[in-house]
Amino acid sequence: MKNIIEIKNLHKIYAGGTHALKGIDLNVKEGEFCILLGLSGSGKTTLLRCLNRLIEPTSGDIQIDGEDVIAAKGQKLRFIRRKIGMIFQQFNLIKNLSSLTNVLTGKLGYSSLLHSLAFSKNKTDVEIALENLQRVGLKDLAEKKIKNLSGGQQQRVAIARALMQNPKVILADEPVASLDPATANSVMKYLGELNKKDKITIICSLHFLSLARKYGTRVVGLKDGEIVFDGTPKEIDKKRFKEIYGEDAEEVEIR
Repeated sequence: MKNIIEIKNLHKIYAGGTHALKGIDLNVKEGEFCILLGLSGSGKTTLLRCLNRLIEPTSGDIQIDGEDVIAAKGQKLRFIRRKIGMIFQQFNLIKNLSSLTNVLTGKLGYSSLLHSLAFSKNKTDVEIALENLQRVGLKDLAEKKIKNLSGGQQQRVAIARALMQNPKVILADEPVASLDPATANSVMKYLGELNKKDKITIICSLHFLSLARKYGTRVVGLKDGEIVFDGTPKEIDKKRFKEIYGEDAEEVEIR
């Protein structure tokens, strides 16, 4: 398997002086389900958002599918971002629009501005959007407004929206942090299916080691902006868990 993501000596220093990423070196192979573990403030979100330039890195090198992310500008950056689906903790959906229309906004990177503002509903796009809603079990709720859906349903709409890009990589920034355990498992199950069936590479930040063990093929532990662990979920024993989370941390299971 080739590397689809290559990160070299990546630093991010925020305006206030916080050194959020300290020389990150990380390669991710095609088809991996890579889990980022670490405390809040460890650098997980910063790393994910640097990958698609939602946050501008201070220095370093990022290659995704052979493309130089750091050097890309304008149309080139938009082209690279088409390959990268993004799923957020707070869903980032338009509450007063339907599930279907929200999913269709996943095509915005392929459209002109005028076309995008109209949320184009050509027949082909609608058919693909409905197929993607079907994949996350929500086709029957296509016309229901987002504000009337549960948190778990909203996150599944967000997954369907990401699929509209036909992405090679999905970045999921703590996608289950605001969900109850049963719903969290449901959302992770859909991400796992995309990884296995569609061979989409997934990088997902989580707080729960039990979910990492269940769905991840690889775990990268971050602490204070540095990688302190890189291996399989099974390799994280009690000692390594405390290296990532601190001596006072206790593992919480989500079943």
